[in-house]
Amino acid sequence: MNHIWYVYIMADHPGGLLYIGITNNLLRRVEEHKNGACNGFTKRYWMHHLVYYEIYSTPYDAIKREKQLKHWNRAWKIRLVKTENPFWKDLSEEF
Repeated sequence: MNHIWYVYIMADHPGGLLYIGITNNLLRRVEEHKNGACNGFTKRYWMHHLVYYEIYSTPYDAIKREKQLKHWNRAWKIRLVKTENPFWKDLSEEF
């Protein structure tokens, strides 16, 4: 069975803290972040806004991209989000 894989970025507010993750169910994962079901960084810093995501057809490609983004400097990550989502809108509201 083929799955869709997502690399996503959560933020606490525009230009604020960023969290990069991977999942095969974006809706479920974002809801977990919003409801505080994910212990750790996103819960501690109220990272409840989905500001960016990419879609992949294999876990290998998604993991590769996630690792790449995590190694980027902060300015590059912010530029990536601003390019696709200039107003830092919570994209999960579109679901």
